[in-house]
Amino acid sequence: MNAFSLKGRAALVTGSSQGIGYAIAQGIHEAGARVLFHGKTGPGPAMPAGSDFIELDLLSPDAPTNLVAAAFDREPALDLLVCNAGSFFDVPFLEMSPELWDRTLSLNVRVNYFVAQAFSRELIARGRSGAIVTTSSTNGFQPEDDSSAYDISKGAMVMLTRTLAQALAPHQIRVNGIAPGLILTPLTAGLLNTDKLVRYEKKILQGRIGSPEDCAGAVVFLLSQAARYITGQIIVIDGGLTLGQIGRP
Repeated sequence: MNAFSLKGRAALVTGSSQGIGYAIAQGIHEAGARVLFHGKTGPGPAMPAGSDFIELDLLSPDAPTNLVAAAFDREPALDLLVCNAGSFFDVPFLEMSPELWDRTLSLNVRVNYFVAQAFSRELIARGRSGAIVTTSSTNGFQPEDDSSAYDISKGAMVMLTRTLAQALAPHQIRVNGIAPGLILTPLTAGLLNTDKLVRYEKKILQGRIGSPEDCAGAVVFLLSQAARYITGQIIVIDGGLTLGQIGRP
């Protein structure tokens, strides 16, 4: 048996209509699993054959419970979850409003917590083991200018991953996470052709901005039997961005 294979498994990937989530969902499919994509609006890029898409605004009332119920209805054998949904709404700290703060923490932390809870309850009720992977960020370890609410939310996702790993261990549900660095997605596209982008490229040891596909392999690994003795861990995927103190000239 290939320990890295996900053949015979089924996964829900939240926030997978584009960007990192879409690449992760594609990677899970390529590893052999059936995949449920999810997004606030209809699917963007073409989904692989045998996949399905759930359209749901996760900030709507009871959205986490409704999403998981819909997912198990469409794929009763579901046993894998990637909590990838999240976004960036920041303004400078002195301009932050309670509304933007609440929106950030709700989507980036609260939603992921309760999606994981609803998913775990279903697995436990069905007597099934499983695995969860969360998406944090290197911003969860290192702050960035004008990114206070986002940074705090991603730091919370690091602890969410660890505490859920402890809570769910008795039920044979593993929980791990990834922490991407600067990845070229619709969310970061505004950095192109800017001095900030040039500074990042000099700081990243591999000399380039990451692509969404760079995140997929780590998630497939963490969901697979190859990682069966790993839980509560965060894999940093940043090309060496956070390793050195001083970038190259």
